[in-house]
Amino acid sequence: MAKLTILVEGYARDGKDYFEASPTTVLVEDCGKRVLVDPGCNKELLVAAFKKENISMSEVDYIFLTHTHLDHFLNIRLFPKLDVLDGGTIFRGDKEYSFSKFLPGTKIEVVRTPGHSFEHVALLVWTDSGVVAIAGDVFWWVDGEQKTDLKSLLTINDPYLHDSKELLKSRKLLLEKSDFIIPGHGKMFKVLKK
Repeated sequence: MAKLTILVEGYARDGKDYFEASPTTVLVEDCGKRVLVDPGCNKELLVAAFKKENISMSEVDYIFLTHTHLDHFLNIRLFPKLDVLDGGTIFRGDKEYSFSKFLPGTKIEVVRTPGHSFEHVALLVWTDSGVVAIAGDVFWWVDGEQKTDLKSLLTINDPYLHDSKELLKSRKLLLEKSDFIIPGHGKMFKVLKK
């Protein structure tokens, strides 16, 4: 079974003259691989989290991005030699290699979850506690607005929406397939089945 460590709990909030956001950053250990999911854009929080967990940043095998909104990936600059993966491509420098369904060398499943953005994907990770969906921004809210009841999860507004019909399908898919969800911004929550 895989092990998940939430390194940085994502946030999205209004500042005085600005908006600030960085996603939940997760380290997944599975089949001897360490995958850093959505490294975010807050360098100080990420570096501190690695130190707190007593893990060297050089021990990460590769980075996975749920989608290409800047707040989710600016910290890839801290890992200049690592492969970066998305929904089906491994980027190694200027070379691209394809993979399908599972992250290479792991049992971590990649699922297409368009709606927030057209290329959005999520990960399904099998753990001792159940199936955890690392959902990126399939479920999006600002700090203080997170709700976990089924109705709210299906109807919550996404101000960065790309396609509402696709987003609803993606939300239903993750709610059906997972026991827990790690949203892009906010706390992990248990899926309350009907």
